[in-house]
Amino acid sequence: MPHTPLKRKEDIGLSPYELKFRGRHRSEEIRITLFDIDFEKVDESTIRSVEELLPYKNTDTLTWVNIDGLHNEKLMGELVDTLQIPADILSDVMEPGTRPQMDEFDHGLFISVKMMKLDEETNQVSVDNLSLVMMDNLLVTFQEEKSDLFNPVRERIRKHSKRFRKLGADYLAFALLDIVIDNYIFILGVLGEKIEDLENRMVLHPGRETLKIINLLKRELSNLGRYIRPAREMIISLAKSDSDFIAPANEKHYKELQDNINQVVELLEYYRELLYDELNIYHSSMSTKLNDIMALLTVFSVVFIPLTFIVGVYGMNFDNMPELHLRYGYFIVWGVMVMVAAGMLWYFKRRKWF
Repeated sequence: MPHTPLKRKEDIGLSPYELKFRGRHRSEEIRITLFDIDFEKVDESTIRSVEELLPYKNTDTLTWVNIDGLHNEKLMGELVDTLQIPADILSDVMEPGTRPQMDEFDHGLFISVKMMKLDEETNQVSVDNLSLVMMDNLLVTFQEEKSDLFNPVRERIRKHSKRFRKLGADYLAFALLDIVIDNYIFILGVLGEKIEDLENRMVLHPGRETLKIINLLKRELSNLGRYIRPAREMIISLAKSDSDFIAPANEKHYKELQDNINQVVELLEYYRELLYDELNIYHSSMSTKLNDIMALLTVFSVVFIPLTFIVGVYGMNFDNMPELHLRYGYFIVWGVMVMVAAGMLWYFKRRKWF
């Protein structure tokens, strides 16, 4: 997971109402798509200018406006005038590093959360900021760059437009947030498989490469936790907010979101504990391996002590050493040393010292 930069020096002290992009450009151009949802049909279109949104401002249909790209400050200013979205809300939208939050204003509800996507080819997790501005029959979503993450929701809208139109913008917001949280679970599941597979490998073949993988997975979990835990706080606040912009019929769906995000945090803690257990197993395995090596070296050292003694005795230069003049003295000494070494090894084996 790439490192997310914190606040830049030039952004320090900016007014919370100033519409200035505070992130890094992740899209070449701004792309605005619109879904106008009625009971009988769904109109899809690409919007070229903010003025084209005026006919959808106060209609009986449900309108979903999705904006990919946050760096066009002029466009954001036009949204303030056209859709009456407060400037401080759009200022938060233009700061991708903002913490997940929920804020209710006069005629709408603002939600910000981190969305994650796993690139299965590179095995990298990308993190984008998702902002939702929910008003009567209107939902405006902001993403840092174009993404196909919400394609399942778009397909559901095409097939079940009546349901979405009936349940309103708060149900559409729930569907998008549900996709975000489901991706949390999916990504944690993929990471969890790596952690569980590592356990068998670690017991059989512990080594420096295994320790490197453990530290890498620990860092991945820590990065995920940076975004998941604040998202949980935001979802809990949203589920308990009693906001006028969440219909009573849809409150159960937001309670479901709360259950799902709790499951995500439980998975995060479970894999975190499992990884620390594996780290302890790794250290225990390495310690056991080192003890085995030391035990083997000790056995060799102990075996060679009496042999060294015998060699030392017959290496002294005394004249009165009868064995030195025996015809087979050399072979006798070798035989004694072999018998001593074999006897000690047999004794150690019997006592299960190695």
